Amino acid sequence: MLSFKEFCTTKTLVALGLGQFLSLVITSTGFSSSELARRGINAPTSQSFLNYVFLAIVYGSIMLYRKQPLKAKWYYYAILSLVDVEANFLVVKAYQYTSITSVMLLDCWSIPSVMVLTWFFLSTKYRFKKIAGVVVCVAGLVMVIFSDVHAGDRSGGSNPHKGDALVIAGATLYAISNVSEEFLVKNADRVELMSLLGFFGAIISAIQISIMEHNEIKSIHWSAGAALPFFGYAVAMFLFYSLVPILLKISGSTMLNLSLLTSDMWAVMIRIFAYHEKVDWVYYLAFAAVAAGLVVYSGGDKEEDRHCADVVDEDSERSKHFDEEACSGNRSKKTILGSSKTGDSSKRDLASTSIGDGQGIENKNVGKDAWGK
Repeated sequence: MLSFKEFCTTKTLVALGLGQFLSLVITSTGFSSSELARRGINAPTSQSFLNYVFLAIVYGSIMLYRKQPLKAKWYYYAILSLVDVEANFLVVKAYQYTSITSVMLLDCWSIPSVMVLTWFFLSTKYRFKKIAGVVVCVAGLVMVIFSDVHAGDRSGGSNPHKGDALVIAGATLYAISNVSEEFLVKNADRVELMSLLGFFGAIISAIQISIMEHNEIKSIHWSAGAALPFFGYAVAMFLFYSLVPILLKISGSTMLNLSLLTSDMWAVMIRIFAYHEKVDWVYYLAFAAVAAGLVVYSGGDKEEDRHCADVVDEDSERSKHFDEEACSGNRSKKTILGSSKTGDSSKRDLASTSIGDGQGIENKNVGKDAWGK
């Protein structure tokens, strides 16, 4: 069991705080999209286009200033940008066909998708405590769903089956995008990722806008009420994309998706304090459940680090013991070889001595024969 001090590590606190800040940013983008939809502006790709332009300008300038070669192939970023653009498009498009409650529920599909992808491609190991944290988070969100159904807030939408299919497809693409970004952040460079994601994302978005949304853009009557949420959405998404790689490097893509579950809870809090709306008491219980699940999931890192340290210590002790045995074996071999060499040298000395004695006797006999003659 982990103590409270082990939970309150710098890594855990930074991950929790940054995750909730990103959740608030996503909540602000939701309110911006709702305001645009209320004004009859339905251009999801156009909203994301400005975000990609901001990423390309800001991080592209830093990348040009560095003048460093790419750490990953450029087509990796092109494929990632395509996946990311279409994920944003599908999820925003789903709001036109199904209810917000269905989107909230089905968007949770990204969590098990991320866990499977990270386990299969990144060899991420999930211990029981992390899995328990995921279950608690999802249970908290399910409470919100049942609260909406109980309160009668659920509306069927014009085509629920089509909307649900769009959400599932978008959530799957989100999972692929998050896992790919986690891999590139840990193996390449964050500035390189953001600059090329913005560059290729802007190109793909521009092509898609020219094909699918050019009539929608022409029909927009631009005013302060329409421009403010449009540009506010782009700025919020730029901030979100800039901070996501940091959380991915600290805690991974699963922690990111779990943190974003609380965006619906923050939306409820804004409805309470800003619009003075009444909500069901289950929302508070659900918020507490999701927060507890995040803490449990984040606290599992300390246990894994300790387990890894124990394994390393055991391996070092085992290798040390093995080295000692090897050294002792080498010493014994050297001793045996030394004794055998000593025996061989003594044998050679005895042989040389016997040969010398034989030669001396022969010389004496030769001398006697010569004296006799």
